[in-house]
This record gives sequence, structure tokens and C-alpha cells, in this order.
Amino acid sequence: MFIEFQDHINLKFPFLKKGKKLLVAISGGIDSVVLTHLLHRLNFDFQLAHCNFCLRGKESDQDEQFVIDMAKKLQLKIHTKSFDTQSYAQTNNVSVQMAARQMRYTWFKELLQQEMLDYLITAHNLDDNLETFLINFTRGTGLEGLSGIEEINENIVRPLLGFSREQIEQFANENKITWREDSSNIDTKYTRNKIRHQVIPLLKEINPGLLQSFKRTSKHLQQSKHIITDTISDLKPKIITSDNEGVYKIDIGKMNKFSNPRAYLYELLKDYNFTEWNDVHNLLEGQPGKQIKSSTHRLIKDRDFLLLELLS
Repeated sequence: MFIEFQDHINLKFPFLKKGKKLLVAISGGIDSVVLTHLLHRLNFDFQLAHCNFCLRGKESDQDEQFVIDMAKKLQLKIHTKSFDTQSYAQTNNVSVQMAARQMRYTWFKELLQQEMLDYLITAHNLDDNLETFLINFTRGTGLEGLSGIEEINENIVRPLLGFSREQIEQFANENKITWREDSSNIDTKYTRNKIRHQVIPLLKEINPGLLQSFKRTSKHLQQSKHIITDTISDLKPKIITSDNEGVYKIDIGKMNKFSNPRAYLYELLKDYNFTEWNDVHNLLEGQPGKQIKSSTHRLIKDRDFLLLELLS
């Protein structure tokens, strides 16, 4: 796997080797530990960041100590931080999993700025991507949700995304690499674990080459998403204008010339936090004065335009 990983880096992420400084998110689990060893063997300049979400008592503290000891052995700088995850989740009315995600990425962003680092490196693998695809599929989603995790998303890079959990485990065992097992990973009350331990094994019985089939499908969906993104970027200035007061005007007449105006409207407005998309779409034929609000914006039907403005 080491040679394959090295070739993968050279082909997909050559920019990482041009004097860039990296921050590697490490939990202590097998994926992030293997990623750390691979990057260390390739002589990358990187630091480690570990989040202690304080959700598993002594086990969480033991994970933290494990990565501290590992960093010392590899002579790597490490940052650790403890979070009151339960309190954050309750205060912000989000799930514990979402709370952990929001807090860790906020902290990672702060570390990148403080330490003047260029990229955040995470250890998501091919199995993680399949699980995310299935979770989004069961909840209902569009192309964006089905296209899965991206290898490069702004300054976040996921170089293990093309490698399976089986490959990672084989590399760890062959190189006598130790890691920490998160006991919560076997609890099927969590949707991801249920899909990992119950659904995917059944799908692999149907198709033993499931992961590689998914890898090809994901690539095609990513390519389609990029085509849509490019198309919408080209269309935006032709359909949307703005005034001096920061109000955006969407030309309804031009929208209705498209074969599927609702699909285009979704792509144009998906970044403005709207959730009731049927109501948004119905504004195209709605009465003047009708409006829809998101958590951040208001969309108002004018005679010939949809007016998009930031909530005060």
C-alpha cells in the first residue's frame, strides 16, 4: 500500500509536496494512525491535532494519551483540545455527532491560521465514503449528497479516500502499527454503524466488488456535479442582478425558458439555507408579494423577479 499511496499522492496531490505545511487530524483510530505513518515515511512537514470530545470517559482520555505518545515517538508537534460536546449539542439543538463535527472543524480552522499551515488532512477512506452515500440516499438527497465526500474541498484534503478499510488494516498489521479502537463504533444505535455492520455486508454478498463499483460510480457523480457547478457559474450573471442595497433579482422570464426551471432555481439558491423547496419553487408562479424565509435570507415574489435579500 505504501507504494500505491506514494503514487496516489504524486498523481492527485502534487501540490502537497511543494513546501506545504500540513495539519493532520488524528483520533487514534486505525485510519488516522496509518495516515500519519504514511505521511511520516514520505517526509511531509506536518503537525497533529487531536480532539477529546469527552464522551467515553477514561477511554477518551486514553485515546488522547495514545496520540501524545505516538507524536513524541515520531517527533511530531501535536495539539490537543477537550470539548464539552454534550453541552454544545444541547445549547445549539444539534445531535452529538453534528456538535463534534462543528467544534472540531472550527478548531482545525483556528489551528491552521495560528500555526500558518496550508492544508488540513483527514483520514476518510473509501468505506467511509460508501457509508456517507448510503446515509444520504436513505434520507433523501440530490446529486450533491450522492456524490459523496470530495478528495479536495478548499483546503481540506483526504488522500486515503481511494483506499479501502481492508487495505488500511492490512498495512497496519504488516507494519506492526498499533491503534485505538473506539468502542462506540460497534453500537448499532448509530445510523452509520448500522449501515457499516448490517447493510454493507449484505450488499457485498450481492456484489463482492461493491467498493470498486461504488468508487467508479462516485467518480462519475463527482464529474457530473462539477459540470453542473460550471454551468451554473456561467449562467448566474445572466440571470441574477443586484442593486445598490444588496438585493439580488432573479429574472423569472429567463428562468422559465429552461427545460426545468425548478432544478435551476435549486442550484442557484441552495447556498442560502432554504429548506422548504416546494414553497420556493412555487414562487415562480406565485402571487406578487408572497415570500419565503430561510434562517438567513428572504425570497420575495415581485412581478417579474424573485428578490433575494439578507434578513436584518
